[in-house]
Amino acid sequence: MRTQVAIIGAGPAGLLLAHLLHRGGVDAVVLETRSQEYVAARIRAGILESSSVELLESAGLGDRLRAEGHEHRGIYLQMPGERHHLDFVDLTGRSVWVHGQTEVQKDLVAAGTAEVHYEVTEVGLHSLESDPYVTFVDSTGARHRLDADVIAGCDGSFGPSRAAATPAETFERVYPYSWLGILADVAPSTDELIYAWHPDGFALHSMRSETVSRLYLQVPNGTDPADWSDDRIWAELATRLGDGENGWKLTPGPITDKSVLPMRSYVQTPMRRGRLFLAGDAAHIVPPTGAKGLNLAIADVALLSSALVALLREGDSRLADRYSDDALRRVWRCTHFSWWMTTMLHASGDPFDAQLQLSQLRWVTTSTAGATGLAENYAGLPLAL
Repeated sequence: MRTQVAIIGAGPAGLLLAHLLHRGGVDAVVLETRSQEYVAARIRAGILESSSVELLESAGLGDRLRAEGHEHRGIYLQMPGERHHLDFVDLTGRSVWVHGQTEVQKDLVAAGTAEVHYEVTEVGLHSLESDPYVTFVDSTGARHRLDADVIAGCDGSFGPSRAAATPAETFERVYPYSWLGILADVAPSTDELIYAWHPDGFALHSMRSETVSRLYLQVPNGTDPADWSDDRIWAELATRLGDGENGWKLTPGPITDKSVLPMRSYVQTPMRRGRLFLAGDAAHIVPPTGAKGLNLAIADVALLSSALVALLREGDSRLADRYSDDALRRVWRCTHFSWWMTTMLHASGDPFDAQLQLSQLRWVTTSTAGATGLAENYAGLPLAL
């Protein structure tokens, strides 16, 4: 087998890269260890920033997003007894969209521009400095060698690409709490996301559609979702989100999914080894508080696709040589913003920390400069910094 770009991973990063390369006249083959059904059903990010929406639209992937997604002008920041709206459009001229990762995945699969081999095993990356190739076993048990000019690792934090891109320098921070996330078959109780600071722990009211709500609670690391009954979850959400305050009501409903998400930051640099390029979670992880994970992957892929088209179509290696440095500027900006949002909103149990957090929240919600800084990072970052 032979292709110009071998892509490891068929999530949004891998399929979007294949789609953009196809539009640029570059062939790609995508390898995925999971089944197509598993990848399509993964519940992950739900917020797209303006730059991500613009890229998807320019790539011909925006029709369903515009028809079925939901544009939000901003978010709510909450403290006990107070809820403040930050209008990103007024502050920066840019909005965000609710269109979940599962929906982006559907759009990419429907585009049909990628050759994808699902349920492959024993994936190996070889000869990365010169003539790269990938070995794998397909779903029938047959062994294959896929030769390529370039390999793109879009296979997340547990795939083979990250390990193959060594030696590398790594940076990591593990936070002392996790999120208990639920999906509920109930209309959202809010028009836009609510980020709530509470002495008992952070809470977030998000949504996936007009009939499906996505909500989160700060919980200790090691929490077992089975220890949280539906009634306990809704009661804790009501407390932290201020049910009954200023006439606002939280509407409970049937919970269809519960999961615990550990919180950590991770960056691996450089995002390249020879002819192997990393994108998305294969190179970096951010806590979900700032809604940056999927958007960072899209930004990586936007840079990488342009670099590979220039390299493979025109023989121009300048963008490819700069890819890691260019991508990492945005990665570190988003890593800082995600850390900042996380540490501002999550209870540590330390009264001194609590007063610092409340002071910072009051500044952000009363200062145009503070609100603009948050809005710019949340909704207004360009694809390349």
